[in-house]
Amino acid sequence: MTARPILELRARVRRDLRGVFDGRGFLEVDTPVLSREVLPEAHIDPIAVRLDGEPEPRFLQASPEALMKRLVAQAAGPIYQFAQAFRAGERGGQHDVEFMLLEWYEPGATLDGSAGLIEAVCTATLGSRGIERVTCRDAFTLHAGVDPFTAQAEDFEHAARRHGVAVPEGSAVVAADDRWDRGFELLLAEVVQPRLGLERPTMLVDWPASQAAFARIDPAMPMLARRFELFVAGVELANGWEEEPSRAVLADRIAQANAVRSKAGRAVLPLPERLLAAHGAAMPAGFGAALGFDRLVMLAAGADSIAAVRCFTHEA
Repeated sequence: MTARPILELRARVRRDLRGVFDGRGFLEVDTPVLSREVLPEAHIDPIAVRLDGEPEPRFLQASPEALMKRLVAQAAGPIYQFAQAFRAGERGGQHDVEFMLLEWYEPGATLDGSAGLIEAVCTATLGSRGIERVTCRDAFTLHAGVDPFTAQAEDFEHAARRHGVAVPEGSAVVAADDRWDRGFELLLAEVVQPRLGLERPTMLVDWPASQAAFARIDPAMPMLARRFELFVAGVELANGWEEEPSRAVLADRIAQANAVRSKAGRAVLPLPERLLAAHGAAMPAGFGAALGFDRLVMLAAGADSIAAVRCFTHEA
């Protein structure tokens, strides 16, 4: 295939997305790809870069999240960005070391109120109509036969085996909390996710609090995190949450992520001091999300891998 059709498709999808966000009063921004700080996440490995004469590494950003949140704390208002992102070791049909994210933040917005924006994104780029909202409890009960809010780790593992999914060896000796999280994530990826978004885009909402990442915990129901993931044709397309503005809570979540990294033999990442300083009185409550742009183009093209809708991969 020649490059032109791919470039035209990517340009069209990007143009349609800009129309949605510009029409809603968002401002397109850009942030550095290379930064002194990175937001530590349990299962994402950033790429460190050593610069001549500097003792500490800089990082190719796995997401523009940390830098965009610093803009939000400086009263940037609702913002969005098409950002090149980098993650070590990620290769596959829907993954690559370098890829593009569409990320946005809207101060004062909520998960419920943002459903219309997410639907508009899908309609403009994929031609879909309507959006389905399904809770984690309902999705796991329907598709995997287990309630994530009452299940023990072994319940997830038994459910996975019933569906023909291999459970990693040694799971029984993993710490209880880690084993529960591992079972939840395995069942979601291998059993639940492939069955979501088959008729129309599906927002999976009401996540267990242990899966909050950096989402706000629902004050009315502390067992729930105000988080979502968006699925189209079984593909995870986007994820996001109501933002947690508390500096103390963010520091605790980072510590938890680094603890998981340490247990797994991954490097513990330095604290993002500038991001932490931005949290507090100056950081408004709001909503943020990240969407895999390459995956969106893949879905728009009816392709089965992001390589089909890119002119270059990590092998470039």
